[in-house]
Amino acid sequence: MSTSRIRLGGDEMRYIALFENITGATANDCVIDGEGDRIIFVAKPGEMGLAIGKGGKNINMLRKMTGKPIEVVEFGDTVEGLVRNCLAPAKVKEIRITERPDRKIVVVEVDPKDKALAIGKNGRTIDKTRMLAKRYYQIDHVQIA
Repeated sequence: MSTSRIRLGGDEMRYIALFENITGATANDCVIDGEGDRIIFVAKPGEMGLAIGKGGKNINMLRKMTGKPIEVVEFGDTVEGLVRNCLAPAKVKEIRITERPDRKIVVVEVDPKDKALAIGKNGRTIDKTRMLAKRYYQIDHVQIA
């Protein structure tokens, strides 16, 4: 994992402090998605339940406090792991990574009935997946098959 290149600004640092304070979970990262008008937290592996809280109470509290939609993804220490976590609860059948000299592409095969779930409303889920795959693993494109 190459988080050493990730730089967090003041807003991200404040959101991480708020997230950790409210949830008791550890946030590895925070992405303020201006385009999607949301805040995406990357939780430490194994801490998703803690981050979400019973009945989603932690996420709801964070949403009220920030005034923005909150999304949490569990970190994956491989490209496949991260992509799988980003697309959950869609059932991922296979993940193929194609490396060309100029770009890396991840092709994700999901259960046909889960395709809409993997893409998300207005493409939000696949956008989040692409954003985080690029941020951590320098993946140029993620495609759902």
